[in-house]
Amino acid sequence: MPIIITEVILADITPSPSPQTFQVNVAIMDLYQGLMSWRIWWSLGWQDIRLRYRRSQLGPFWITLSTAIMIYSMGFLYAKLFKIDLSTYYPYLATGLITWTFISSIILEANEAFVENAGFIRQTCLPFSIYILRLLTRNFIVLLHNILPVLPILIYYKITPTADSVFYLIFGLILFLSIGYSFGLLLAILGSRFRDMKPIVASLVQICFLITPILWQHSMLSPKLQALMNFNPFYQLIQLLRAPLLGQIPSTNTLTYCIILALMGLSLMVIVLARCRHRIAFWV
Repeated sequence: MPIIITEVILADITPSPSPQTFQVNVAIMDLYQGLMSWRIWWSLGWQDIRLRYRRSQLGPFWITLSTAIMIYSMGFLYAKLFKIDLSTYYPYLATGLITWTFISSIILEANEAFVENAGFIRQTCLPFSIYILRLLTRNFIVLLHNILPVLPILIYYKITPTADSVFYLIFGLILFLSIGYSFGLLLAILGSRFRDMKPIVASLVQICFLITPILWQHSMLSPKLQALMNFNPFYQLIQLLRAPLLGQIPSTNTLTYCIILALMGLSLMVIVLARCRHRIAFWV
């Protein structure tokens, strides 16, 4: 009898987790279960590509063809306008364009990630992070297709990868996907709550394309503007992948910036998901 009484007393005085702690734990579990359900989001992402190009003769290689036309036409034109050597400008433009396409596609599609999957959200209990991973999967497949037109340019201008550049390419891609994962989920939550986010983000993406060194080179700016451009997150994200593709190593500034950005995105993702997770089904 004394043992039973002691257990009851201890149960009464043991503090229960606060609602905030509980919500954070649920958010972290959602992210973990989403990552572990890789068969689901990989199959859904691959299915998106197949459905997008069903009854097409070339299938996803239409992406490769359109990207090749854009790169080879714009490269020659802008090299003449800026009076830059093609051997320097062509690889710079090609790698920058495919990286920007990857970034902009994730941003634009993330706004509608939960809205487009409203049927799944209302009828199933899948982790919300699965829908962001589905988005990243299909865009990663598109990125692999877009790299094909760049390879002849790199081969022609004798840009050979080194062991260090391959390592930083893999590391940068993992870091890049983690940033897309965290900020993509944040945009999906905002897009499901505020439907005006889609046109606003689309307009901002167009502006960012023009002010980011993609069609023009970072070295064309004055020293003060170059220092200011280092705070542009899109420039740093592009450099994270563009530098290894060109056989170079990303600068310490780029690596530090992107690592801090990934940590900030992960923290914000957990906080916002913990506060809004139970409302998403009603917003969509």
